[in-house]
Amino acid sequence: MNTIQSIILSIVEGITEFLPISSTGHMILASNLMGITESEFHKTFEIFIQLGAIFAIVMLYSRKFLFNFKIYWKLLYAFIPTAIVGFLMYKTIKTYLFNPYVVSCALVIGGIVLILFDRLKLKTDKEDVPLADIPAKNAFWIGCIQCISMIPGVSRAAATIIGGMVNGLTKRKAAEFSFLLAIPTMFAASALDLYKTNIHFTSYEIRLLAMGFVIAFLTAWVAVVIFLKILDRYGFKHFGIYRIVVGVFFLIYALLVHLQLPQ
Repeated sequence: MNTIQSIILSIVEGITEFLPISSTGHMILASNLMGITESEFHKTFEIFIQLGAIFAIVMLYSRKFLFNFKIYWKLLYAFIPTAIVGFLMYKTIKTYLFNPYVVSCALVIGGIVLILFDRLKLKTDKEDVPLADIPAKNAFWIGCIQCISMIPGVSRAAATIIGGMVNGLTKRKAAEFSFLLAIPTMFAASALDLYKTNIHFTSYEIRLLAMGFVIAFLTAWVAVVIFLKILDRYGFKHFGIYRIVVGVFFLIYALLVHLQLPQ
């Protein structure tokens, strides 16, 4: 993987990680379109730049939320289902669901769901409940819905935002809870994957990792700020349409080149 490829992957990660459009699908597509050969360093790089995106959320919300310790309990309740299901089902999901056809279908179905949510106009805006005051059972159910995002292509952000809205949060509050829930969820997943990785990095690879971390951090910061503005003004419709287009493209591309996803 060269410098240009690492820059592009870092930008893709930063932009897509917290948007309801599936960062997994975009990273797979970007890697294949650029002809990046699957390797241990490539896997590690993708994990490491996720940490850069997580750090953007930590910095963005540190004053507003992260020193409100009541939120930690709500995030814990939401994180528990994902931790349990992830521990029990990780190998099964990797073996049976990690293929381009599942990703394509998940992108399209998720896009349709987002469009329907815009049309249904759920009555979630009547009471703007502070995140720290979300009932524990609601936080837990958001975490249960997040488990669906273990299916590649679903999008963790899409699942948790929809889960938040179903449990009475406004669109913005659901998005913000999704961002915060990403911190323990993604950190735990990234830490586990890094722990399992046993490679020694060259000085060039260390520079790529550092550069990717910074770029993912900056692009995730900008993407989150812009996403919230789009969400307030336009809702989910455009993200749903985009998912459907990408899902169809992903399926056609997979059929043409017999795409195999990394395990």
